[in-house]
Amino acid sequence: MTIELTILLSIVSVSAAVYFGLSGVRRDQKNDDMQETAQLTTVLVKLENINNGINKIESKMDRVESETRANSEKLIKVEESTKQAHKRIDEIVQKGGIDSEN
Repeated sequence: MTIELTILLSIVSVSAAVYFGLSGVRRDQKNDDMQETAQLTTVLVKLENINNGINKIESKMDRVESETRANSEKLIKVEESTKQAHKRIDEIVQKGGIDSEN
């Protein structure tokens, strides 16, 4: 009878150890999954922030490009106007309207 009690006690002990071991593994796996999910969420949020920053930079670059084009057009007009003004000044000087030695 003592052998049966010992065997029964051993079987109960092994069963309890297996049960608690498996439940510990499941709990650890669940915690690992939660931590991994939190890390992936953090990475996704950071990537979205980077994407938003890039979109803002692209928008600003578009504005800078359009302003540069506008400034180039204005510069061309100013150069043309200056060129015409110099021609008129040269014509006036050639006609003798202004003393060119001064």
